[in-house]
Amino acid sequence: MKAKGFTTAILHSDRAGGIEHGSLHKPVHNSITFEHASAADIAAVFQGKQAGFTYGRQINPTVVALEKKLSLMEDGLATCCFATGMAAISATFLALLKAGDHLVSSAFLFGNTNSVFNTFKNFGIEVTFVDATDAQNVEAALQPNTRAVFVETIANPCTQIADLAAIGQLCTARGLLYVVDNTMTSPWNFRPKAVGAHLVINSLSKYICGHGNALGGSVTETGLFDWSRFPNLIEGYKTGAASNWGLTQIKKKGLRDMGATLAPEAAHHIAIGAETLPLRQQRAADNAARLAAWFAAQPAIARVFHPSLASHPQHARARELFRNFGGLMAIELKPEVDCFKFLDALELAVLASNLGDNRTLVIPVAHTIYAEMGPMRRAEMGIADGTVRISVGIEDADDLIADFEQALAKAG
Repeated sequence: MKAKGFTTAILHSDRAGGIEHGSLHKPVHNSITFEHASAADIAAVFQGKQAGFTYGRQINPTVVALEKKLSLMEDGLATCCFATGMAAISATFLALLKAGDHLVSSAFLFGNTNSVFNTFKNFGIEVTFVDATDAQNVEAALQPNTRAVFVETIANPCTQIADLAAIGQLCTARGLLYVVDNTMTSPWNFRPKAVGAHLVINSLSKYICGHGNALGGSVTETGLFDWSRFPNLIEGYKTGAASNWGLTQIKKKGLRDMGATLAPEAAHHIAIGAETLPLRQQRAADNAARLAAWFAAQPAIARVFHPSLASHPQHARARELFRNFGGLMAIELKPEVDCFKFLDALELAVLASNLGDNRTLVIPVAHTIYAEMGPMRRAEMGIADGTVRISVGIEDADDLIADFEQALAKAG
């Protein structure tokens, strides 16, 4: 058969590897320990000379099936899963960087990512935050000790889009590790490998799972980086193809040693959710585009942040790189509109903190998830006190518009 489409490949990926008893889904394996036929076998598995399962903190059949599915989705070589997206980010950099290293990061970040990068400074890892919508800012921040560059595809909450392709070219030319968080686009909307990304991180709790019922994170190796040039790898992990060395160290020092293990039950929920990713993500993006156009015409709204709008600074970039403009958006209410009163008046949209859910979720970001940053850092990210983040779901668009319309009328 010819190469299968995205949805077909994901739907049938478990079957391709063979499943017990003819099941259509990989079952949940809850055992944390696995028997081996001989002492020689268990030694070979632990030493990486033979495939097999060692201990549930490091490897599990249900999680492995999900990892294979994610590698297929991202067109990668291999994937390592974690308990959360933040665990994936933290473990990746703590496994690969050391005191004295320098990381360049986009300034437009998920709040907890910003927080953990600031924590890295306590361990001697220097972090420089730049406006990554222009690759020249990244280049200007590079130092002799720079080891990696990190960006998000679409920033949360104000939807800035990094200069993804140009940064990829820069990292290739300079031999730098290029790490891209693909959470807000998802592998259906965009594959960072296409712009030269070396490691791709996803919060599986968001669009890939989609149902708000499981936490998870992942890092995928794309095979594009020359790990033989990376100075921080442990000699004992340099076995087999060099393309595997980086992920091996992440698995050993990040997953095994730090213990942020994805539970098999959560992996099963995520794997089932992933089967409908294209359908859900496209619907959410279509709804968001309709909402963005509607909000832009409302006198109570000062600004609308969504790449579908021609006024968005990176509209052309989003059109070039992505299948759609995404389901994440934000609005900034005018000062005379009471933000809390507006949110409390909503009847359909859910006042909750998550992204990529099937339901539309709203939150006042300055007062909640970005409160710790303080007003100066929020201003740098474009976040005002009246900024409301909207993770658009798959409801009927007319119903969403009606809900926001009546809430604005009550809050004005």
